[in-house]
Amino acid sequence: MNEQVKAYGLEEAIAAVAAHGSITEIYFVACGGSYALLQEGQYVVDREAKSIASFGYSSAEFLARTPARLGKNSLVITCSHSGNTPETVAATSYARKAGALTISLTNLAGSPLDEATENTVFYEWDPVAVTDKHNSVMLLLLVLGILQKLEGNDKIELVKKAVPALHEMGETLKQKYAAAAAEFGESHKREPVIYTMASGANHSTAYAFAICLLQEMQWVHSACIHSGEYFHGPFEITDFDTPIIILKGLGNARKMDERALAFAEKYSKRLSVLDAEDFGLEAVAGEAAEYITPIMFNLVLRLYAIELGDRRGHPLTVRRYMWRMEY
Repeated sequence: MNEQVKAYGLEEAIAAVAAHGSITEIYFVACGGSYALLQEGQYVVDREAKSIASFGYSSAEFLARTPARLGKNSLVITCSHSGNTPETVAATSYARKAGALTISLTNLAGSPLDEATENTVFYEWDPVAVTDKHNSVMLLLLVLGILQKLEGNDKIELVKKAVPALHEMGETLKQKYAAAAAEFGESHKREPVIYTMASGANHSTAYAFAICLLQEMQWVHSACIHSGEYFHGPFEITDFDTPIIILKGLGNARKMDERALAFAEKYSKRLSVLDAEDFGLEAVAGEAAEYITPIMFNLVLRLYAIELGDRRGHPLTVRRYMWRMEY
């Protein structure tokens, strides 16, 4: 696996950070689904890093906010699947001009983002399969590889051992949740609003599902609710017919999901609950299992979105504005 990963720029990017040697903060900057992806990396840094701070920004916000502390001690990680997202390319160029070290993840070599950054990590993308080059896998190996070099953190070893098992695990989950996904599509095909709720490492997944799979790809009104924030406003929308997808994660954040679910179950009959404990990740990844849960939740929720789109007669590829006009 090491030789294959090296061809994708991962080892070179980690080595560049190690050679830099003075990173005290990491900025995760992207848009849309890529922004959601990078939140997974930010969560890992928050949980694991002892001397490195982390920040997450939408690319346009990063450019507008122009963090005053951005400079030679900063690492800016950006991402764009196509490598063509204008705000992200601009954010990467801005970070370099400010003296920060830049690493960018993309699926396309020779893209504007690949040209703008100092270090590129390439990934492969299949929305219904998990491979050792999957974008979330490459991001997790990148972040933990950096923490290993800078702080001696050893969680990357657990992830490396788990990665070879993820493809088969994903295929098993696709079979396990096929019927539930089909039922979800049929029972929710006329819902005007669908909420998603999660916390911890999986909040990024709920966010991506709400803004990308539901709003963008299905034109269904949605909002991502943080389980810890549920009782500070959002729980007032809960009623017997309020559709909510709830992701129960692993680790310290799980108790927030459980508390929110316990309340929602009392008042809504339209809950769809996915529990990471059913995935079997702890058996293959141990203490690092929490960081792999978004990969599996994304896979399962994609099945739900595909079935929803099929039942609604609205393929996931259909857009009203995106890629069709200037904006």
